[in-house]
Amino acid sequence: MTNRIPSLNQEQRQQLLISSIRDYAIYLLDAEGRVSSWNAGAERFKGYQADEIVGQHFSRFHTPEDQARGVPARALQTARTEGKFECEGWRVRKDGTRFWASVVIDPVFDGTELIGFAKITRDITEQKAARDALHASEQHFRLLVQGVVDYAIYMLSPTGEVSNWNAGAERIKGYCAAEVIGSHFSRFYTEPDRAAGMPALALATAERSGKYESEGWRVRKDGSRFWAHVVVDPIRDDSGTLLGFAKITRDVTEQREAAQSLEQTRAALFQSQKMEAIGQLTGGIAHDFNNLLSVVASGLEIIKAQGGGGVDRRVIDSMNRAIERGASLTQQLLAFARQQPLAPEIHNINKLIEGFESVLRRAVDSSVDFQCRLAAGLPNACIDEARFETAILNLVVNARDAMPDGGRLLLETRAVTLDSHNSLAPGDYVEVIVIDSGMGMPPDVAARVFEPFFTTKPVGKGTGLGLAQVHGFLVQSGGDITVESTPGKGTTFRILLPASAGLEGKAPAAGSGREKVLVVEDEEDLALLAATLFESLGYEVLIANNGKDALSMLERNPDVDVVFSDVMMPHMSGIELARIVRRAYPAARIVLASGYPVPALLEQQGDIDEFPFVSKPYRLPEIIKRLR
Repeated sequence: MTNRIPSLNQEQRQQLLISSIRDYAIYLLDAEGRVSSWNAGAERFKGYQADEIVGQHFSRFHTPEDQARGVPARALQTARTEGKFECEGWRVRKDGTRFWASVVIDPVFDGTELIGFAKITRDITEQKAARDALHASEQHFRLLVQGVVDYAIYMLSPTGEVSNWNAGAERIKGYCAAEVIGSHFSRFYTEPDRAAGMPALALATAERSGKYESEGWRVRKDGSRFWAHVVVDPIRDDSGTLLGFAKITRDVTEQREAAQSLEQTRAALFQSQKMEAIGQLTGGIAHDFNNLLSVVASGLEIIKAQGGGGVDRRVIDSMNRAIERGASLTQQLLAFARQQPLAPEIHNINKLIEGFESVLRRAVDSSVDFQCRLAAGLPNACIDEARFETAILNLVVNARDAMPDGGRLLLETRAVTLDSHNSLAPGDYVEVIVIDSGMGMPPDVAARVFEPFFTTKPVGKGTGLGLAQVHGFLVQSGGDITVESTPGKGTTFRILLPASAGLEGKAPAAGSGREKVLVVEDEEDLALLAATLFESLGYEVLIANNGKDALSMLERNPDVDVVFSDVMMPHMSGIELARIVRRAYPAARIVLASGYPVPALLEQQGDIDEFPFVSKPYRLPEIIKRLR
């Protein structure tokens, strides 16, 4: 085929090029806007043949709305005055369908005279649809992000500058977008975290690992802090180039506090259950040990009453001292187990402290600055005076031992009202505080200070029962004791006792006994020893091993002057027996005895305060005191 293009002149070549283009409508308009030429692209887009459209005004391609608004005329006027008109908009085909067109109109001059316009139109309906879809997607995403108020969602540049800001970020951090966009995100960190390089570490980790996630303190605009959960993700383009970071922050302060509170509650429950279990075990051991001591103590009393029986007096004295130490140990164990017999009376705590302040001061040396700060108008509390004094002395001695080189010791009282407490009911309380500036304790030691036999002192320097006894005594008294300690800064013990509206006073003493005694005891050894003790006092003794036998014996011996009965017996308790005896034999005196602690007896047997009571191991002086 002969190539004819080289034989064409320049104008013919241009005309051939334009007429052959099918992706663009390229045509000429005269100065009034009538179509004067038409190419294949125009025919394809608009559906008109050249002979159908040449000589027609180009406004027919516009929608009726645009025609009514004068858009075609303004387009030509703009091209004439500004040298170009460019726009996008809807255009109409011959068949009435519409397409989205990209339009450019350039004026055509012959020298200085306008002879018409060159118009290029392209159908970009598909591109517009894709662009609209993308815009809608972006708009929906923006609405989604801006609608989130529980999360701070924003973008960072590769170097950490904030590039956008959502409503959640404004709510959580307190900054509006204008205040924060363009600034570095490190402003949200605490000063220690900034000094430690945490912001840079977060971005470096996200870039290297594909994600950074952590929790920590963040700072709001007003300077307040909140506990934040933070996620940082790197944003990259298709080539892998880092464009920036997406950062999501959530305020989880309430959740953290709730989790901490739950953990503290669990720890307190565990500690309470552990101490209760140890207390039950300790109380059982102490009760059995009491019975053994009763046998030994009563035997010694009998030996002494019989003149010694050839036994070296020093041996007896040594055995007596061993019994005293054993009895003291059981009292300490029972105190921890909250099962020791107490003699609670209503006291003013300030008066009690003032009464034995001199003893406390002698317990510390001159290197300790000891001060008492007692609150005026302190309400009364119901407490066992002797054991309260022992408890305070124990705390003061512990404080002294924690300050071998001297320091400050403060004993303070005050009235407090509790709204909530781990173990105490809301109400009014007397608080006694012992504060020292000594060595302090690490948390693991402070958590165990009230456990029996736990001690940090060298072997032989402590039994580990002092604070356990204090804790048990105070809990048994309806109060509580807590400890706060920091290594190197000292320790604070806080005692809480329920305030009492009663007046200070003491209970009346019990009455006397006579010649015949009925001993009721289910343990044979103890029954025989108790009988021997009463015989040594000049009593005629009768023995019964249970309540039923005791009642039968009373029927035969209605002149019994004293009924001395164990409390815990099978089938019929000593309390039940005592109440029957009181009704049937009102002249008989009743004394009850038990190795079980009073709280346990109260729980199992009810009120036993109506009868004189002695604790095992009982001694002659105590029995005589109850009888008289």
